[in-house]
Amino acid sequence: MDFNDIAQLIVNGFVSGLIISLGALGITLIFGIIRFANVAAGDMATFGAYAGLLVASAAGSMVLGFAGAIVCTALLGALLHRVVFRKLRGQASVPYLVCSIGIAFMIRSVIGLAFGHGQHVYPVPLARPWVLGEIRIGVVDVQVMAMTGFALAAAFGILRFTTIGREMRAVADNIDLARLSGIRAERVMVMLWLLVGALSAVAGTALGLKAVITPEIGWETLLPAFAAAILGGLGSPIGAVVAGILIGITQEVSTPLIGFSYKIALSFVVILAVLLVRPAGLFGSRELVR
Repeated sequence: MDFNDIAQLIVNGFVSGLIISLGALGITLIFGIIRFANVAAGDMATFGAYAGLLVASAAGSMVLGFAGAIVCTALLGALLHRVVFRKLRGQASVPYLVCSIGIAFMIRSVIGLAFGHGQHVYPVPLARPWVLGEIRIGVVDVQVMAMTGFALAAAFGILRFTTIGREMRAVADNIDLARLSGIRAERVMVMLWLLVGALSAVAGTALGLKAVITPEIGWETLLPAFAAAILGGLGSPIGAVVAGILIGITQEVSTPLIGFSYKIALSFVVILAVLLVRPAGLFGSRELVR
């Protein structure tokens, strides 16, 4: 490979890494506050992809589809909290984990029954890519970078500059002390799941724009997202984003060497290496944004 080929792969990997970062951020937020690994994160993204497809097809507008996906998936997150996860409060992390696995299979099965297992695409027109020297950047890639960049900026803005963000950080540090300080933990949990649902929706629609929509689209991205969350340090939002981009670039650059079908194995390698060498992750923190 020459320099231009490597540069093209890095650009492609950066776009993929942004999508992985959204999933990793949702996972690390749930872990940082509730202390469990949310296996349903991938299938929540799938739900967002299909919600966006339905709204975009009905309204004839991807902008409305994008907004509809965020609203529907955010409400799904709040519903899961109200119906399932709130009932587990005070339990160890294992019941949470098992329930999230069951929810993941349930969402995927319902989507498969409703839409079948065929491939679907968003109603977007074909357009010529942007050319910068020898590097080609597709219009869809630009749209994905804009979507994911806006979502990440909004999430960090909420965590750092809003009252609910400060309350989330307080609950993550010590939920009992937060309650004594007058913070309503239930309100924090609902807002957390709304935020995670919205991030999942953006990830799902971005995946749908980049490829085709199937009931497995989110599940296939779950492992890289978990690898990014672990690499960055579970509970560290900044680490999740940085690690997601690194994994996305690593996977794309390695594709000519190991092939497309096996690049996902790098996520396993990352998880094993980090757990063996630095279990706390690169950023080594379980605290939310400071």
